Amino acid sequence: MPMLKQPHQKYASFKPVALPGRTWPEKTISKAPVWLATDLRDGNQALIEPMNVERKKKMFALNVRVGIKEIEVGFPSASQTDFDFVRHLIDDNQIPDDVWIQVLSPARAEFIERTFEALKGAKRAIFHLYHATAPVMRNVVFGLTQDQVVADLTIPHVRQVKQLMAKYPETQWRFEFSPEMFSNTEIEFAKRVVDTVVEEYGATPQNKVIINLPTTVENATPNCYADQIEWMHRNVAKRDCILISLHPHNDRGTGTAAAELGLMAGADRVEGCLFGSGERTGNVDIVNLALNMYSQGVHPDLDFSDIDEIKKVVEYCNQIPVHPRHPYAGDLVYTSFSGSHQDAIKKAFAARDANQTAIWDMPYLPIDPMDVGRSYEAVIRVNSQSGKGGISYLLQSEYGVDLPRRMQIEFSQVVQQVMDTSGKEMTADDIWNVFDSEYVSRAAPYKYVGHKLAEDSSRPDAVEVHAEVVIDGELHKAKGMGNGPIDAFVAAIASALHAPVKVMDYHEHAIGQGANATAITYIEMRVGDGPTLHGVGMDSNIVTASFKAILSGLNRDAARVKAPGAATSN
Repeated sequence: MPMLKQPHQKYASFKPVALPGRTWPEKTISKAPVWLATDLRDGNQALIEPMNVERKKKMFALNVRVGIKEIEVGFPSASQTDFDFVRHLIDDNQIPDDVWIQVLSPARAEFIERTFEALKGAKRAIFHLYHATAPVMRNVVFGLTQDQVVADLTIPHVRQVKQLMAKYPETQWRFEFSPEMFSNTEIEFAKRVVDTVVEEYGATPQNKVIINLPTTVENATPNCYADQIEWMHRNVAKRDCILISLHPHNDRGTGTAAAELGLMAGADRVEGCLFGSGERTGNVDIVNLALNMYSQGVHPDLDFSDIDEIKKVVEYCNQIPVHPRHPYAGDLVYTSFSGSHQDAIKKAFAARDANQTAIWDMPYLPIDPMDVGRSYEAVIRVNSQSGKGGISYLLQSEYGVDLPRRMQIEFSQVVQQVMDTSGKEMTADDIWNVFDSEYVSRAAPYKYVGHKLAEDSSRPDAVEVHAEVVIDGELHKAKGMGNGPIDAFVAAIASALHAPVKVMDYHEHAIGQGANATAITYIEMRVGDGPTLHGVGMDSNIVTASFKAILSGLNRDAARVKAPGAATSN
């Protein structure tokens, strides 16, 4: 195997935070955080085609409908479209009384002024100020020392925000500050900036500052981020005056894990997007994160009970499809194609129904699909990887046909032959059509016409059957005696059979209820020295269904004999 030639040596490994006695590994998430949706800001600015006004309105309405109470609606100082949208929300009274809108501004005086102009007249607003703190930004972009960052960026602009809030007393204000690229900043300097913000703003336990600690670019494992959050949680000067907020990005593909561990480490709030839109690989996915909590018995205080409709709106607004393997929302995530998975799910559903279990404990299904508006219809789907469990589950759930176990094996082989030919997925309707043509609708060479029964309990062979059967196109009338209807029916047509029939097993049940119920019988049988096989009969009369099942088996055996390379023994 050739050596990799990628120049990995040019990348420095992340330096972890020294945090002896860390407590987050023993914590669990026991309550929902405060949620902030930034679909309309961070999510929107990452789109190839940013949302127009119509799509922005739909996204805002969706954020509200889901139950998110803090919504970042734009960057009004950087975009006239964003400015106008903020004005639309305020002027047209589109903001519910219990919802806070949030807007973002960099630490630049003219941008801050412009942002306050956009917010004029709002009932509730969060002003989100940010500036970068990481060494690469200080040294390369700003050309400022740590002291200069605090003196030139932090202090004057926090004071400006506070003064402008006082200028608009009709608005109920809250303040958020982000040390951009926090996760790449020296932890002591991050604390210094945060303590300065809290002090300059005059935060109190009654008027807390939101301190947002973003992984602006995720470049370390999630445990490192959790250590950073717990370190800040322990060491900031006025923790009771602060809401610690998380803003994880997904550059390493671990944004959800970083958010979960950050909450365990002491954070109060999460900023993200529905389905994880955002710069590069995206912001943390609120849907994924919230339903992870839900699957652990913690209500996220958000409503995802109609996940398909939510997905539809987000796809329209972002013009980006949600991946079919997206956790909880993807088209395929509640679907099993594997035969072993299908068999386990089928058995677990049956046990759950029988035991009336309250706690959800199902293999391969972390939550009940119905909780997010999905049906059970797509839980099991059949392709060439599927087995008897999935096939029989679909027949049972969609058509009420409950195959005996040995027949499940037999029928799965029938379906597999069809699958091998087509190479395509089979729906429940497709499987039913195969079942019907293989077992139920076959009418040659044997076809049931009618029968009469007579019983005399004084005789050893207590049942007498007068049967009418079409065989190879000719009507045959025959009489037979037996210890039961099936035995008597086999005796009646014995003279016309090409070999004796041995009935080995029998199952029956009803499909439907009341006057419209149909009996279905499954007879396991052997014709002559041929292999064991099954026949199926369906009729409103259970005896008639049994006779039809015998003829079904005979028809299948006749087809087997005619087939090239037919088996002659079991």
